[in-house]
Amino acid sequence: MQSITIKETSKILIDEKLNNLDKYIPSSSNVIIITDTNLYRLYAQKFPDVPVITIKAGEQSKSLKTIDFIIHRLIELQADRHSFLLGIGGGVVCDITGFVASIFMRGINFGFVSSSLLSQIDASVGGKNGVNFESYKNLIGTFNQPEFVICNTDMLHTLPKQEIKNGIAEMLKHALIADKKMVQFISNNVDKILNLDTDVLPDLIYDNIKIKSTIVDTDEKENGERRKLNFGHTLAHAIEKHSNIAHGEAVAIGIVFASRISHLLNYISENDVNDIIRILQQFGLPTSTKLDKTQLANAILGDKKRNGENIEFVLLEKIGESKIKEVKISNIKQWIYDLC
Repeated sequence: MQSITIKETSKILIDEKLNNLDKYIPSSSNVIIITDTNLYRLYAQKFPDVPVITIKAGEQSKSLKTIDFIIHRLIELQADRHSFLLGIGGGVVCDITGFVASIFMRGINFGFVSSSLLSQIDASVGGKNGVNFESYKNLIGTFNQPEFVICNTDMLHTLPKQEIKNGIAEMLKHALIADKKMVQFISNNVDKILNLDTDVLPDLIYDNIKIKSTIVDTDEKENGERRKLNFGHTLAHAIEKHSNIAHGEAVAIGIVFASRISHLLNYISENDVNDIIRILQQFGLPTSTKLDKTQLANAILGDKKRNGENIEFVLLEKIGESKIKEVKISNIKQWIYDLC
């Protein structure tokens, strides 16, 4: 087992087992689990003997309606300021659990058992918690670190292949913005990564979390350096607003878009862009979209990174290095028409 600590308070445990949960949840607190229907069906027999709140699986649960339901259940369960929330699930469950814990009675402690690859390397790590509002992604949320995140790689074997691919898109994002050697490693180990090879995956998860934790330690509230983690997400969120595409697939398309803009602005070469597309395609991830360009262009107006008529857009200076550049929204709209 490997571990990383973020902000000196949040411990990330890679390859820890679900059976060892009792070592981490506080014995003196009223512990309440939040999970989804899929995880409950698969793992309920391994849960600690504590109350469980179950929500529907899927992105549609990431709403204020779900928050309202959970808070009502917490009241019924007589939760108080000393209660501890334990989210067991993927990114949706972790986002919701962290958000509820941050606002219930002005804040109670919480932790995660992260069950998806996307969640283990990204969604559960770093203290971002929140829900969607109508079609706007993660519009309502908080920054608040969990006490611990258990990344149990055994749980990944119950995921559909598509969910593994979603996590790989975020892996490649981390590598492209911060680690050139990782980009090559991912490209050279496609089959092993897709098959969750135990000689490859735990270390790769650790390296991804290390990239994110290093950034979060310097900029927890996303005032500067942490914005680099949004590479590929400007277009991705616009795509998600107008389709049912999975987050990782949308990020893959957004990575290609941001890479092409990086080439257009003379940062990376056309060969670099083609290499990025090739790696994504090796994993069966999409690299283009047929969605209406006008809809995508207009969706940019609702982006959280917007600052008046500009957006802080993440570009690749070279493979493994990134920069944040304030770009006019009108330019991004035109690039959508030209490059998508």
